[in-house]
Amino acid sequence: MVSEASVVSEARQPAFVLVRPQMGENIGAAARAMWNFGLDRMRLVAPRDGWPNPASVAMASGAGRLLDGAVLSDDLPGAIGDCDLVLATTARVRGLTKPVYSPEAAMRLARDRIAAGGRVAVLFGPERAGLENTDVAQANGIISVPVNPEFPSLNLAQCVLLCAYEWRRATQEVADVTVEMAGADWASAIEVEKLAEHYEQRLEEAGFFFPDHKAPAMKLTLRNLWSRMPFTREDVKTLHGVMRQMVRWKDRS
Repeated sequence: MVSEASVVSEARQPAFVLVRPQMGENIGAAARAMWNFGLDRMRLVAPRDGWPNPASVAMASGAGRLLDGAVLSDDLPGAIGDCDLVLATTARVRGLTKPVYSPEAAMRLARDRIAAGGRVAVLFGPERAGLENTDVAQANGIISVPVNPEFPSLNLAQCVLLCAYEWRRATQEVADVTVEMAGADWASAIEVEKLAEHYEQRLEEAGFFFPDHKAPAMKLTLRNLWSRMPFTREDVKTLHGVMRQMVRWKDRS
């Protein structure tokens, strides 16, 4: 087996440990989910169908480097022996006294431990029934996803994806909202002001502001409308053109 260190990135990150995974396809899907969020340290404990598994390659869809670098162990102690923080994912009540973290809190904890020089492993159980109590007993804490209690089962790759996403959020700046400008520029205040003046002038000529005593409030409403709308320069040009064309059409009729 290729050693983990020979193919993984230099970024410090947790190892995702798939414990007794049953299907190669699910291992490949988990690899893809990990690589979506920049994680590439996969460890495998006693895969049911052996390893390497050709069925995992197609499902990995571009994340084959994780499969090439996956570290294979015969048992769980061998997979986590170098780690000082081990977190086990499970949705079931275990009867074990351990701290239980949300995925978000767990990945923040993993981030802080790794930043302090520690090594972290996150355990994911086999597809049919998840981790056994003997597996969870070897972990320092539990990661529990707030799923529907009437249907708590998560696909292996889904669980990996959730944790990988929270790792990304914990370690990267993620903007709540961005705007795709598509090459456009925002209109300046003076450009919006000129647009407002253009419309106010033409609407005045058309007798829109009627009756007279309501005109100031109507103009104020329109000015407020223009100022709160996020116009691009192209938007402003288009709206100027709309009004000019309407005036030309009126003059022809």
